[in-house]
Formats: sequence, C-alpha cells, structure tokens
Amino acid sequence: MTEPMIDDRVPHSARVWNYWLGGKDNYAVDREVGERLKEIVPEGVVSARADRQFLARSVRHAVAGHGIRQFLDVGTGLPTADNTHEVAQAVAPECRVVYVDNDPLVLVHAQALLVGTPEGATDYIHADVHGPEAILAEAARTLDMDEPTAVVLSSVLNYVVSQDDARAIVSTLMGALAPGSLLIVGHPTADVVPERMEELLRVWNEANPHPMRTRSRAEIEDLYEGLKLSDPGVVFAPEWRPDAETLFGGRAIPHLVAVGRKP
Repeated sequence: MTEPMIDDRVPHSARVWNYWLGGKDNYAVDREVGERLKEIVPEGVVSARADRQFLARSVRHAVAGHGIRQFLDVGTGLPTADNTHEVAQAVAPECRVVYVDNDPLVLVHAQALLVGTPEGATDYIHADVHGPEAILAEAARTLDMDEPTAVVLSSVLNYVVSQDDARAIVSTLMGALAPGSLLIVGHPTADVVPERMEELLRVWNEANPHPMRTRSRAEIEDLYEGLKLSDPGVVFAPEWRPDAETLFGGRAIPHLVAVGRKP
C-alpha cells in the first residue's frame, strides 16, 4: 500500500470530528476550524458525541435484535472508542466488518481498525462514498453479499450535496445487499438552530474543498424509500432507543439518525 499524501493545511471532517471527540489525531488547521465551528454552534460537539453513542446503540441493536453479523461502515473516521467492530464483536465475536474512508490519515491508522476477534474479520477500503460500486466490489472480499449486512453511513452523506446523488448511493449500496440488511444513518440537520447551522456551513465550505450540507427530517426519510424504518423513525440522536448510558437526553441537538430494514 503506497504512502498516502496528507495535507495538513486543509481541514478534514474526520480530523475535526476527532478533535471534538477529544482525540489527538488532528492538526492545527483542524483545531482552528473546529473551534470556529464550536463558537457558532456549540451543539456541534454534543452532536459528535451523541452520534457516536447512537452508533454503538444501533450496532448492538443490529447484532442482538436483527441477527446481523456483517457491517459495511462507510465514512469510518479515525479510530476512537467503541469502533463498529468492537461493539459488534463484543456481542457476537464472529461479526465481519469492512471500514471505508477517503482520508489519508485514516488510512495511516487503518491497522488499528483491523484488530478484531479471531472468530470474526475486519478489513479497510480506502475509497469514497461517491463510488458505491467500487466499495461493494472491494467489500465482497470480506463480506458475503448473500447474507444480511448493516450499512453504516454516519456523518458522511452530508458531503454528498445533491439529494438525488445521495439517494442513488443509498439505492446502489442497499440494492446489492440481501433482504434483512439494515441502513444506519447519522446526519447533521438545520431543523435545530437553522441560522447558526447556515453560518457553520458557510465557514466550513469556505475553508474546505469538500462542501457540506445539512438535511431535514423529510430529506432523511426520503433516503429510506423502499426500506422499513425502525421505531422511533428519524429522530435526534439521543432519542433513538436511549439506554442507561445515553447522554444529552431531552436536548434537541442538530443531528438526526435513523435505522431502516430492507424487506
């Protein structure tokens, strides 16, 4: 695998997210932008943590509630606590997980994502969410496409600006998977503090060559066409099947989540 080129002059979402989560895998430019965004929307840091907690709850639900043993995590981000394979394999050690990300720094740290249980398997694909066909072709090395799989799209579809493109990506990924497969989505929204979220987008899009957008509850629901949404539907992250460890309960934060099943 060739050495990736990392540009520490341009902020990257995975590294800003890592900074908000208290990680150390970020650069000065990421911290600078992260602080500017936090000043505009302090709830953004809460969103990062709430989304991470939702990921753990939804993965456990997929394994324990639906018998899922395969995960395709697109837009993985940098390794942190409760990575998908750790959560899934803690419930069922035989789970197989494929991670996908386009950040060269994630590639550098990919080996940390590949340490799973002997009974299961983990793999990493350096690819972009905009190329779902290539992702599926590579994922088939590790996953059995004839068995149900949970697709995780956590804070990644916000970098797909066109709603039609986002629908096409979801349709391609889910269309290739077996019945019983799940779609897990986390996505920033302007349904809360819309003026400040608009300013956050302006600052981010001026600083980064990869533009970001928010989506409304209706637009997230639109991505689940043909799938059956699990209760409680599209909700703010802390509201999705909270447990004793769920933080930020009762707070409407600017981050929507959902889980849906392919019939």
